[in-house]
Amino acid sequence: MASAFFIPTVNLMGAGCLVDAADAIKSKGFKKGLIVSDAILNKIGVVKEVSDLLTERDVQTVVYDGTHPNPTVTNVNEGLAILKENQCDFVISLGGGSPHDCAKGIALLASNGGEIADYEGVDRSPKEMLPLISINTTAGTASEMTRFCIITDEVRHIKMAIVDKHTTPLISVNDPKLMLAKPASLTAATGMDALTHAIEAYVSTAATPITDAVAIKAIEMIQANLREAVAHGQNLEAREAMAYAQFMAGMAFNNASLGYVHAMAHQLGGFYNLPHGVCNAVLLPHVQRYNASVSADRLRDVAKAMGVDVEGLSAEQGADAAINAIVELSKEIGIPAGLTELGAKEEDVPTLATNALKDACAVTNPRQGTHEEVCEIFKSAF
Repeated sequence: MASAFFIPTVNLMGAGCLVDAADAIKSKGFKKGLIVSDAILNKIGVVKEVSDLLTERDVQTVVYDGTHPNPTVTNVNEGLAILKENQCDFVISLGGGSPHDCAKGIALLASNGGEIADYEGVDRSPKEMLPLISINTTAGTASEMTRFCIITDEVRHIKMAIVDKHTTPLISVNDPKLMLAKPASLTAATGMDALTHAIEAYVSTAATPITDAVAIKAIEMIQANLREAVAHGQNLEAREAMAYAQFMAGMAFNNASLGYVHAMAHQLGGFYNLPHGVCNAVLLPHVQRYNASVSADRLRDVAKAMGVDVEGLSAEQGADAAINAIVELSKEIGIPAGLTELGAKEEDVPTLATNALKDACAVTNPRQGTHEEVCEIFKSAF
């Protein structure tokens, strides 16, 4: 079966690579960039750090710091207006998944016009977006290197999944020094997001030998380093390991896509404005329990990657072990136990399930379910 493999042209990794990124931007000949970030990163001086590095290299910048935790259509339009007003020739996203996704939406509209909703789905844009350099400050979403762009439609109360080769950043930057100050709760949520990416890509119907290799390695590294990164956030070695792990998980799902965990989590985020990584973490064991009837062999591999001794275990026993390991890791790093704690309501489940089945990520789940079955998965997570 034919397949394609998408990844940014240049990917800068490791402590101190932010300076290399500034040099790379200058070498491209860009004149003025829109920095898309959030108010917190602006307030604590991270935006200024990046802006100053570029000023030293004669590259001008303007800032849009209004990105919400779940970026909205309004955020995209506000940022686009600033970009046009200042005639920017490239975009920099600075932060976690939210600024990256918002910046992708802005850069896509800058080249293609129209409304961001026009591009919901797979490969709907005719032209490449404005050049985007994505500087990551969390270890989880991998949005700095993927072709996925998730934007909340405030009117419909859903998250739009835009999966488009034209939203792949030109350069991705993962400097773990920028991740040291992140609180334990955010570290836990983004780490579980990365684990979900790796596991969903590994059991995806679109998995390939390449995505399998990076997915399993990502799971192994998350298992080995996430607890330490949560408990001791200033541990640069653990932060760097998690940066590599989330990047590899991104390589996996960027090409094998995802499954019902993300399709369902997108609805929770859009409906209740909940944190994406936490929604994924809560749903992950329940969806994999549903998938186990068709993915037991693969879930046994997941258990092994998570440190479980699977010698002598059947595929079914290995799948159970994987699910138990996921639950135990979530518990140890302080992830809420269920959707009730997040404020979700069972009466909304039918609507959530309807929208989840329309999500682009649902297509590659290894077991295709009915509306009633997806409702039952949601209910099991309360």
